[in-house]
Amino acid sequence: MRRAAEQLSELLGKAPESVSGLKPTEQGWEAHVEVVEVERVPETSSVMASYEVILDPQGELLAYQRDRRYSRAQLDRQRPAEQG
Repeated sequence: MRRAAEQLSELLGKAPESVSGLKPTEQGWEAHVEVVEVERVPETSSVMASYEVILDPQGELLAYQRDRRYSRAQLDRQRPAEQG
């Protein structure tokens, strides 16, 4: 995951802040990585982005795409399909 984070950082020009998900797939790995896209003061108003990252079995980055952007202070809300 560290190598993939380095590769993503090179592509985006921003360092990943955290990994919010990681799961094995038939092709390798899928990760969800959080990145600060726009730093603001106060920090809670910074704009964050969540990226889906596809890795091969050795951890090399194959593809990535931004899933969503949100303010750092925003709480996750359950989507209707996720509600119990």
